Amino acid sequence: MNLEATAQDEAFRAMVRAYFATEYPQDILAKLANGQTLTKADLLASQRALAAKGWIAPGWPEAYGGTGWTVSERFIFDEELERAGAPSVSPMGLLYVAPVIYTFGTQAQKDRWLDDILSSRTFWAQGYSEPEAGSDLASLRTRAVRDGDHYIVDGVKTWTSDGHYADWIFCLVRTSDEGRKQQGITFLCIDMKTPGIEVKPIITIDGGHHLNAVTFTNVRVPVENRIGDEGLGWTYARHLLAHERTSYAHIAGKRRQLEAVRRASAEAPWGDELTEAGSALRRRIAETEIDILCLEMTTLRALAPLSNGEAPGDEASIIKIAATETAQQVTERGLELAGPYAQPFFADRHDADWRAGLEDIPAFAAPETATYFFTRAQTIYGGATEIQKTIIARQLGL
Repeated sequence: MNLEATAQDEAFRAMVRAYFATEYPQDILAKLANGQTLTKADLLASQRALAAKGWIAPGWPEAYGGTGWTVSERFIFDEELERAGAPSVSPMGLLYVAPVIYTFGTQAQKDRWLDDILSSRTFWAQGYSEPEAGSDLASLRTRAVRDGDHYIVDGVKTWTSDGHYADWIFCLVRTSDEGRKQQGITFLCIDMKTPGIEVKPIITIDGGHHLNAVTFTNVRVPVENRIGDEGLGWTYARHLLAHERTSYAHIAGKRRQLEAVRRASAEAPWGDELTEAGSALRRRIAETEIDILCLEMTTLRALAPLSNGEAPGDEASIIKIAATETAQQVTERGLELAGPYAQPFFADRHDADWRAGLEDIPAFAAPETATYFFTRAQTIYGGATEIQKTIIARQLGL
């Protein structure tokens, strides 16, 4: 694994950095810098700006609209996007379901969905977790019963990220109780406008509306919306999760957050005391920096096979654990710095004046605390840390 940047890589980095500094919508960067939650219109504007540049789907094959970038160029692009403070693309369509569609879908399904995903004409949600089946997806109960050319779907999906924005949702549903639990699961794509679907918001402790509960009551879904064969949904889901778990690294974003904590320490009246040589906080910031560097090396090792056209390495579960625990470490440093000014609750963070009434506390404290609360979920979603450790143990033959 060669870590030395080539002249071509450095030129590519300069081009991408200049784009985010001059061409990318600056109002979106300003909203995020203010700690606001982005609206669907913001997300669409961001993704369409990248799509207009041809940069919306670096991981897709060129035949379907990918960039054709090298592995190092893709890594550099992610770094510069996060260094600029821009939002990542909404992953459900572009990063999660699209690879399943172009790998396992029919030509009709590719024609129907991929272009709309690529151009951000449609938003997707992921219907995996249920009230009694989170990381243990094989225990899901949402059922799809075949009725001629349709399935009748009944059940509840929860913790559905951006479900209130979604035009489509891809779901794991149970079509059989025979054999092993995994063998009776099917992968269905469902139009969110279908009668019988109800979306209820879940407002999280950070004051954001990210999550939802989605209820299906006698929802008729055409069989043509099924990906692959009935009963093989678990196979397709595992393919998706391998891509999902390597997408959590966000190394440049973590470094940017940690640097923001450093800057805030210089502005806070008590900052010098907490970050002076030999202090506990200064030591913990250094430890977090080392953990980020270790995460970077592990991620590069996992992505190296992509340069040969192979799938990500077996380090996916290791990356999921390390990335999410490191993300929590970064926010813990910010919370330590905020100290007694950390707030226990926030109102809706969509508005520019969401911090009204908090003027007497340091400007960094409220956003840092909100981020801390939101990041608590990272070691749960996408496969809880305990589940990832079990996967690693099985890979080691334990």
